[in-house]
Amino acid sequence: MALELADIFRQYGPAYRQKYADRLLPSHRRAMRAIEQCRTPALGGQVYSCPQCNQTQYSYHSCRNRHCPKCQNDKAQEWLEKQQNFLLPVPYFMLTFTIPAALRPVARSHQALVYDLLFRASAAATQHLAQDPRFVGGQLGLIGVLHTWGRNLSYHPHIHYLVPAGGLTSDHRTWLPAHHHFLLPVKALSRIFRAKFLHALQRSSLANDIPATVWKQDWVVHCKPIGNGRTALKYLAPYIFRVAISNRRLVKLENDQVTFRYRSSATGQITFCTLSAEEFIHRFLQHVLPRGFVKIRYFGFFGSSQRLLLAALRLLLETDTHSPLPDELPPPSPTLPKETLLCPI
Repeated sequence: MALELADIFRQYGPAYRQKYADRLLPSHRRAMRAIEQCRTPALGGQVYSCPQCNQTQYSYHSCRNRHCPKCQNDKAQEWLEKQQNFLLPVPYFMLTFTIPAALRPVARSHQALVYDLLFRASAAATQHLAQDPRFVGGQLGLIGVLHTWGRNLSYHPHIHYLVPAGGLTSDHRTWLPAHHHFLLPVKALSRIFRAKFLHALQRSSLANDIPATVWKQDWVVHCKPIGNGRTALKYLAPYIFRVAISNRRLVKLENDQVTFRYRSSATGQITFCTLSAEEFIHRFLQHVLPRGFVKIRYFGFFGSSQRLLLAALRLLLETDTHSPLPDELPPPSPTLPKETLLCPI
């Protein structure tokens, strides 16, 4: 039987919780226990029977924890279906904002605060620069997702944004197309992002905990074209529902050590990493988000208060991009019925 994350937690989790009892966050305890109990008798289950063939099937309940690799597999497709109303018939870009390594220890100890600042500073910097008529000259729409890990489970907080190639004028009446291969200058965007993050951080008690060198170095911002809206959403979906490590990447558990595989970003080759079970659990838990933290956020004309405007914008772009937004809005897309459970026979 293939190795699962739950197997590692069941075997080594009790000792880990006992050793770090005074330092283990409640969110970490909840995630560990949920993963250990997922689809086991501990959570109960349901009996399904088919009256035609008398087939009976028992199914244990899922833990539904967002950090469980067994509970996130089907959610990416569900999310994609719900995002159809966000698709615009224009090219898209992927913007990525990363905080410096020297800032990461503070981020790990104050996750809710720093992650929220990361969202707000990066979105505000993007909108600020997009207002410049040399680039877009209007408001952008942003769909952002927080991602905290590197491929070897290292701690690497960053945000990916999906951005349509264009924006709206201040009166929300005219679409301003951006160049297909250029959205914003990343060096200028990096400096504005750093400044806005510093300004927001100075309002908190953490400002004195950050090395001064952080505010003098370049912050990493990437921007690249990634195709049309549907391609862009499929590109982003795995980042949204992927957990720090999937069960299929686990290779073996032997001599109290866990071996897993990942693709090296430097060489593109499959690489193997072996850690003690304790270190493996530690690396995984640092990516467990604070309870209730929203890791998917919408800005600009993708914001929750702008959904009617977005519907009108879609209609505009699908007809004549040089006309003002219509007063008549298209009806909302119908909700598809949920899939019915079928007999396996």
